[in-house]
Amino acid sequence: IRESAEDYLEAILVLSRKGGGVRSVDIATMLGVSKPSVSHAMKLLREDGYIAMDRYGTVTLMEKGAVIANRIYERHTVLTKMLEGLGVCDEVARADACKMEHDVSDESFEKIKEHLKAKGEI
Repeated sequence: IRESAEDYLEAILVLSRKGGGVRSVDIATMLGVSKPSVSHAMKLLREDGYIAMDRYGTVTLMEKGAVIANRIYERHTVLTKMLEGLGVCDEVARADACKMEHDVSDESFEKIKEHLKAKGEI
C-alpha cells in the first residue's frame, strides 16, 4: 500500500475517533487535499477492500484498512512523542513524524517504542 493511501486510512481513523460519520470533505480538509483527490483515493481504497462507503457517503474502515490505519497512527503518535522528548516543537514534531512513520523499519520502530516505554514517556 502506498504512503498516500496510508495517510488516507490514518485520517479516516482519526476522524472516526472524534465521533460522527467520516465524509470525504472532512478527509480533504484534514489532509489539505482537493475533494476530487479524495474521491479518487476513496474509489481505489474501496475497490481494494480497505474502506466501505454507504449511500450517504459516510466512510468506514474495513478490517484490513483498520489494521493499517492503527499501525500508522501508533507510529505517528510514538514518533511525535520521541521528537517532542528531544525538544522539537509540537508542530514540527507532528509534521516530521508524519514523514517518518511510513519509512522507519519495524525493528527501529520497536526499539524506539521500547526506549520510550522504559522512560515512562508512553
